[in-house]
This record gives sequence, structure tokens and C-alpha cells, in this order.
Amino acid sequence: MEAFTYPLVFVAVCTLLGLFVGSFLNVVIHRLPVMMEREWQAEAAALRGETPAESPRFNLATPRSRCPHCGHLIRALENIPVLSYVLQRGRCRHCAAPIGMRYPLVEVLCAALSGFTAAHFGFGPAGIGALVFLWALIALCFIDLDTQLLPDSITLPLLWCGLLFNLAGTFTDISSAVVGAAAGYLTLWSVFWLFKLTTGKEGMGYGDFKLLAAIGAWLGWQVLPLAILLSSLVGAVVGIALILFRSHGRENPIPFGPYLAAAGLLSLYWGDALTEAYLGML
Repeated sequence: MEAFTYPLVFVAVCTLLGLFVGSFLNVVIHRLPVMMEREWQAEAAALRGETPAESPRFNLATPRSRCPHCGHLIRALENIPVLSYVLQRGRCRHCAAPIGMRYPLVEVLCAALSGFTAAHFGFGPAGIGALVFLWALIALCFIDLDTQLLPDSITLPLLWCGLLFNLAGTFTDISSAVVGAAAGYLTLWSVFWLFKLTTGKEGMGYGDFKLLAAIGAWLGWQVLPLAILLSSLVGAVVGIALILFRSHGRENPIPFGPYLAAAGLLSLYWGDALTEAYLGML
């Protein structure tokens, strides 16, 4: 523990830890939606009175990672974050099929933001809590990008963890955290129903409600206007750009979770400064 009193040591340790956490998050991002789909299929079969089809065990630990092209079992030395990708030139060691850039991107992003978070908050409850918050948001962001899902198995524990951390006032007082969780959920829930009653369509999923509730639980109700404003602005800009430059149909859904996650991180690091700057412009 004494070593962590030296800021550079803590930052270096968190950066290195972030690399390995990023590697694990790649597994979560890929496997958790598959696990959810299998669970839904089993539940649907049970409702129909059918016996669910047996399938090989599949979770975050089993089976071991394999190349999706040739089935080559990935060994420990081939699974070193970033380094293995560089040494193998982004290809499978067995069949030379390309490995997606997503894997090193998530690892580098997680490492860089983990180091920044450690430098920003220092060693202590705030630094540890901010890392937990960061890692969960990275996983949710990429899962939503891939599948337009925000799993309850991440959003709900994240919400409860935020309330627990704030029992001691780590990021905000517990009253603000509780109100933030409720207000975050009800705000987007109200927008959802207003949009649905007006247009007959669903504009967002329930996972977005839970994610904003989690952000409110961690940072308090005071950051919610900022988080909603930032996520809406970024989402609108990206959505318009996709429509204009990538022929993205207006009817095609755009995941909102990544923009909420980005807004949550910006609020975590610079929430007070951004709020003051915004109010100063009014």
C-alpha cells in the first residue's frame, strides 16, 4: 500500500492493470450477448413446454478462446494484451486470418483511461470506484455498439455499486445519489413514453434508462442535465454524420448507450467545470 503513496507508481500499476482488464472486457463484450441469447432461447422453450436443446457449456470462462476462422486454441502467449497482436501482425498464428482491430483498441483504450483515472483521482476510494465505473462503461459501450443491448447483469450492479460507494460520500452525498438513480431512470422513461405515445414507435430501450440511473447513482442528480445534454449533442452529431456520409437510413436505430457512457465519463472527470462553463454561457 505504501508504494501507492507515490502517484506515478499508482498510475503505472493502473495502466498495466487496465491492459489486462481490457483483455477480459473483450471476452465480456463478445460472450455476454451470446449468453443472454441462449438464456432467452431456453426460457422461450420452457414457456412453450419444450425441453431446451442441450448445448456445450458457454460462459465467460468456458470454452477457452479460439480463432473463429480455424478453431485454433489461443495459448497464453498468444493472448498477451496488445503485444501478441503486434508480434503476430494482427493475424492468427495458425491460419493467418486477420484479427479484428477491436481487440487491441479496447485494451489500449482501457489502459489509457485507467492510467488517466488513477492520475485524476489518486489512490483511495474515489480512484478505485472510478476505475470500476470506467470498466463497466467500456463494456456497456461496445456491447451496445455491437448488439444494441445494455445487459442488466452490468447496469444493475453498476447502479448498486454507485449507491454503496456514496454511502461514505465518495463522489456525492447518498441523498443526491438516490435521487440521481431515480431521476435518471424516470427522465428517460418519460421521454420513451412521450415519444411512443406521439409517434407509436419506441425511441430507446430500457437499458438506457438503467444506464442513466447508474450514472445518477454514482455522480448524483446534479450531473444528469449535463449528461443528457452531452449525450444528446454527441448522438445527434454522429447520427447526422452517419446519415449524410455513410447512407445510414433514418429508420435504422443508433445505439444511445455509447453516448451516455461518454457523457458519464466526462461528468466523472470534469462535471463541475463543464456545468459551470455551461451556466456561464447562459
